[in-house]
Amino acid sequence: MNATQKPTVDEVFGMMRKMMGAVPSATEKATKVDEGLLYEHLRSRQFAMPPEGALDEETRTLLYLASALAAGSAACIQAMANKARMQGIPAAKILETLHIVRFALATKVIGEAEPVFEALQSMPK
Repeated sequence: MNATQKPTVDEVFGMMRKMMGAVPSATEKATKVDEGLLYEHLRSRQFAMPPEGALDEETRTLLYLASALAAGSAACIQAMANKARMQGIPAAKILETLHIVRFALATKVIGEAEPVFEALQSMPK
């Protein structure tokens, strides 16, 4: 494949298997009904994570995992868990990422509850 030729679906799926151990089921299904979605996803990945980017692949995987956990995206969580395993990211780093996401979401709940706390201040104890 030359630089101007886009990869085939099989080549893309092969790359995904190499990087993540599997092709996400939703990606396979989306490609069957609209191949353009696969290529748009690749374009978006290139935009978000260019080869010359500032972050290393391990950091990118942990950030993606954190975002997927915070968003509640089961497919992305599975894909990034697989990718972290394939990359050999230490369990301690994955767990710390999980702890940070948990803390961020707990902080979000406290922040969003500000009107509740205001109402409670004016209520009898």
